[in-house]
Amino acid sequence: MEYLRKQYNTLKERIEEPRKFIQVIAGPRQVGKSTLVSQVLRQIELAYMMEVADGVDSKDTDWIRRVWESARTTMQLRKEKVFLLVIDEIQKIDNWSDAVKREWDEDTRMGLNLKVVLLGSSRLLLKKGLTESLAGRYELIRLGHWSYLEMQEAFGFTLDEYIYFGGYPGPAHLIKDERRWKKYVKDSLVAPAIEKDVIMTSNIYKPALMKRLFELGCGYSAEVLSLTKLIGQLQDAGNVTTLAGYLEILNQCSLLAALQKYAKDDARKYNSIPKYQVYNNALMTAYKGRTFEKDRIDPRVWGRWVESAVGAYLLSMAEELEYQLYYWREGTDEVDFVIVNGGECIAIEVKSGRRGMNSGLPKFVKAFHPKRSFVVGTSGVSLEDFLKSDLEELIHWT
Repeated sequence: MEYLRKQYNTLKERIEEPRKFIQVIAGPRQVGKSTLVSQVLRQIELAYMMEVADGVDSKDTDWIRRVWESARTTMQLRKEKVFLLVIDEIQKIDNWSDAVKREWDEDTRMGLNLKVVLLGSSRLLLKKGLTESLAGRYELIRLGHWSYLEMQEAFGFTLDEYIYFGGYPGPAHLIKDERRWKKYVKDSLVAPAIEKDVIMTSNIYKPALMKRLFELGCGYSAEVLSLTKLIGQLQDAGNVTTLAGYLEILNQCSLLAALQKYAKDDARKYNSIPKYQVYNNALMTAYKGRTFEKDRIDPRVWGRWVESAVGAYLLSMAEELEYQLYYWREGTDEVDFVIVNGGECIAIEVKSGRRGMNSGLPKFVKAFHPKRSFVVGTSGVSLEDFLKSDLEELIHWT
């Protein structure tokens, strides 16, 4: 039986509603966007047409008009009162949002009941097009990396397997053959994401530097390291500003983030040393892992994987739940993650044998008076309970 993610019901209900908004499904590569749409299409009675922009000349903006006109013609020939057009990888077409706006508005003026679903894997390009041209015309359905609960239910992952191999469904059946699994992650997941979603759609002047920065950043997930020190490990370093810009693009593509240090004023946040955090622990393992057996029995190493898994879960939900994620450190005192939402903060410390208890959490509480503060792991909330939790309830719980 196919696994249905929670967004399945959301998309199905919206497609079956009267035509009002374009439905946009956004998320990183290989998280199941196309699969989700296919599952919904098999369960609805609506006539539809599905096209994929992958492989179409990016400058051929007229392709969207031609596809749209084909959907209108098919609708007319079949005498359908309602029709659905689905376009996958829409961000591959230059000025796609202007073309979509023009066709959607034309259907609205003509009273044509043609519904539209768009899919895209580059959050950066989608966000730009949606805000510039399609404001007020769309609803966004975010499809992020798979959670521990989803990987457990769909593939039988244990907690340790999820911590190490992360949440990509495609190679889930390959984890017993780690060399093959790593090759798949690098060649079939990372390479297309970097080469197509990042380099081809952004102003990247040094692609080799971007790739190396990504690989190093994944290896340093859950670590704090200045960009100046990171430059020392890059052969073609560029400058700090260039690296910071590249990191922001990787963040927009749901691959790698550079968390800022929590502070009361923005200047201190923006000038802080970054803490690197992957969106999916598979990315860390692919570039840093030795083997599951070796890393699992090394308390210090495993502690990094555990902390990174918690960070990946928090990071993947940040945009959907509209909170900001930081870390905090003063000297040897630290708090692994600080969630900021609505002017209030929640402090989270992760304990798993990587290090002993420090006084960071009590000092943070005294200095910033968070809404909540707690430990995840040893002597705290169990790691399994936290990774299965509903973060929305956690954030808004009073």
